Amino acid sequence: MADCELCGAMKVSVRRVKTGKTEVAACSRCVERMNLGPKETAPGLAKAQSMHSRPAHNSAYAARGKKGKDIMLKTEKELASDFGKRITQARKNKGWNHATLGKRMAETVNIIKATEAGKRPTDGVLKKFERVLGISLWVVASEETTTQLDRSSSRGMTLGDYFNENS
Repeated sequence: MADCELCGAMKVSVRRVKTGKTEVAACSRCVERMNLGPKETAPGLAKAQSMHSRPAHNSAYAARGKKGKDIMLKTEKELASDFGKRITQARKNKGWNHATLGKRMAETVNIIKATEAGKRPTDGVLKKFERVLGISLWVVASEETTTQLDRSSSRGMTLGDYFNENS
């Protein structure tokens, strides 16, 4: 005999039931009124849960994507650092103003101007720029080197530090 954590009834028989993401001790009356009894698992959820409980594969395909290609060999692309200049140059080469480009892309002039100024838009807008202007805004990612001066120093790198290091 225990106390029901839901209604506060004292010295009643309780059982552990799930309510939301927590488990509580509830009396039979609360279980019945609040419909806290065991529930059927939805078919899609049951399938997802069974997929997570599969044992890990020890085969050579464990690090491969769905199509069997090694996902670590995939070349990553990143947005070019000069994407705004590329867009501006391509627009001017076609002889279009901001309004014309905006109409052809179904975007506002403000988005065109902000992107040309260097503000990164959504990937969807970037794809529109590439399609409409016939340009590529993505480049193969390159490894960047990071230099740390001194772990004990709390200041960042200055131009003087850079020139001293690279001369």
